[in-house]
Amino acid sequence: MTLSKPDEFSTFMNEIARGHLPDRMGIEILSADVDRVEGRMPVEGNTQPYGLLHGGASAVLAETLGSTAAALHAGEGRIAVGIEISATHHRSATSGHVTGVATPLHRGRNLATYAIEIVDDEGRRVCTSRLTCMIRDAR
Repeated sequence: MTLSKPDEFSTFMNEIARGHLPDRMGIEILSADVDRVEGRMPVEGNTQPYGLLHGGASAVLAETLGSTAAALHAGEGRIAVGIEISATHHRSATSGHVTGVATPLHRGRNLATYAIEIVDDEGRRVCTSRLTCMIRDAR
C-alpha cells in the first residue's frame, strides 16, 4: 500500500490495529511522520488494582509508537519488530489520557532505536522509554 501523506499513515495504523492489543487498550495514533510519532491512550481501563496507570500499559504505548516510527523508517516491503524495550516510570497517572511521542535516536538499515516520552494531561512526564526495533524484509 502506498501512503503519500503522514495523516494517511496514521489512519492506516489505527485501522490495522483494530482487534489487536493497541485497539483493546484504546491507543490512537494522532500523527505520524518519519521524525515523530504521537499517540495517546486513556488511563481508565489500563490501571493496576491501586487505580494507577499500569507500567505495562505505558510500555505497550511506547512500543506501539516506536514500532510505528520504525515501520515508517523501514518503508514498503519491510517490517519493524520490537526486540528490546526499557521504561522508567516517573510518576503515576490516575485519570484522563497519557500522550506519548517517539523520536529517533538511531535509524539504520537493520536496527532503529527510539526515545519515547509519555506525559499526562498536564504535561508532566509519566514515563521515559527506549525501544529498539529490528527491520527486516516482509515475507
